[in-house]
Amino acid sequence: MRLVRCDWAAFGAWIVAAALATCVPCATASAAFPDRPIRLIVSFPPGGPSDAVARVLAEGLGQKVGVPVVVENQGGAAGTIAAGMVARAAPDGYTMLVSATAVFAVVPNLRKVDFDPARDLVPIARIGESLRVLAVNPRLPVKTLPEFITYAKDNPGKLNYGSSGQGSTVHVLTEAFRHAAGINIVHIPYRGAGPSLTGLLAGDVDILMDTVVVPHIQGGRLIGLAAAGEERLPELPDLPTLAELGLSSVRTSGWTALFGPAKLPPDLVEIYTRAVEALFRDEAFLKRIVTTGSKPALLGPAAFADHVRKDYEYFGNVIRELGIKAQE
Repeated sequence: MRLVRCDWAAFGAWIVAAALATCVPCATASAAFPDRPIRLIVSFPPGGPSDAVARVLAEGLGQKVGVPVVVENQGGAAGTIAAGMVARAAPDGYTMLVSATAVFAVVPNLRKVDFDPARDLVPIARIGESLRVLAVNPRLPVKTLPEFITYAKDNPGKLNYGSSGQGSTVHVLTEAFRHAAGINIVHIPYRGAGPSLTGLLAGDVDILMDTVVVPHIQGGRLIGLAAAGEERLPELPDLPTLAELGLSSVRTSGWTALFGPAKLPPDLVEIYTRAVEALFRDEAFLKRIVTTGSKPALLGPAAFADHVRKDYEYFGNVIRELGIKAQE
């Protein structure tokens, strides 16, 4: 199956246009915008981390722009159905997208999709980064990551790990961890983060790298081995990061972000950018983002576009090097 090859020349134009958006004076379009409710299309079904962030964002944006912002979940095809809808929507600012890493950096490296992430959508802002942690079921005789790696090497092919699906961000990141650690553990894909957590709690899988494990580590039902991010988590300050434990090659990006159709006028990009920046000065908004399992992590249009490009390249390299395939 032919894979999408993102148009990185267009992606460069993204960055230039986004940078100009912050200095282009608002034209007449912005003077009238918005005058009716805004649709915020979410790439995933209700109940997941991206949906939770989207609902906090929708409420905040509605307060800033003065009209209701209505969340509309359009799950399916690993999040690409929603992205395609917004890519084809009128660039009038009334149909926007909340999406995540997998849709822009993972899925296009695995299979053909009906839109080009680098050409058909414009980045507005990264809102949050996932608080992913490597956790194990307490039945395993390990308490630390080095102990787990040693145990896995002593029992090759006998341990397994869960993910939210074949070709999901969690799948690819855990494969990157498995490869960097030099261990042989078996992938057990589930239909989402919730079911994979249930599998870990039940002992059907041995290890899981996801956001959903954090409260269960805090509650003593799971054992945390490492924070999968650049910094230790405030919620688990004693838990070292993968980098601290010698696995700095594992890029643990996992974000939720706001996008619009590619031809969204610069003045509308500016309106959204300024509204999000204002929300990030609101302590109540930031605290609500944390409750979703994400860390507030604002990046504006130009910086975020560059970040998405780097994620696309990183995940593409991992997928090709490790021979990861999409679900048949």
